[in-house]
Amino acid sequence: MQGKGTLLTQQGYNDIARELEHLLTMQRPAMVRRLKEAIALGDLSENFDYHDAKRQQGMMEARIRDLKRILDDSAVIECANGNGEVSVGSKVMVRDVNDNFEDEYTIVGPPEADPTEGRISYESNVGSALLGRKVGDRVSVETPCGVLEYEILCVE
Repeated sequence: MQGKGTLLTQQGYNDIARELEHLLTMQRPAMVRRLKEAIALGDLSENFDYHDAKRQQGMMEARIRDLKRILDDSAVIECANGNGEVSVGSKVMVRDVNDNFEDEYTIVGPPEADPTEGRISYESNVGSALLGRKVGDRVSVETPCGVLEYEILCVE
């Protein structure tokens, strides 16, 4: 694959490709049917169904363009490196040294990041601070809530 900028895990690439395929093969044809049905109702100037379908079609087409751009401009990281360093694709267990709270993060590309699921971008403050570090290393991270200090407990 000819990647140019963003790094993605294989799982992230597959998820984005699956979403794009679903939009192209299922959602787009359904939207065409919905528009045809709305047009058949007559006067388009006061046809809520038609205007709502056009709005949703515009959002869907924008999403399709975004997904195609992400896939075209990305490189897949096959797997995390095996030297114990944090890299894209790594699962990292950290401990906040100030409150002894432990958390686990998976370092991923920006399009697949979901902090609520523990997937953080390598471009985020925490993600970039962890890259290249090993078990036992401490990192200080500037966040909107102040400086956090983590100790790396495990890297997979």
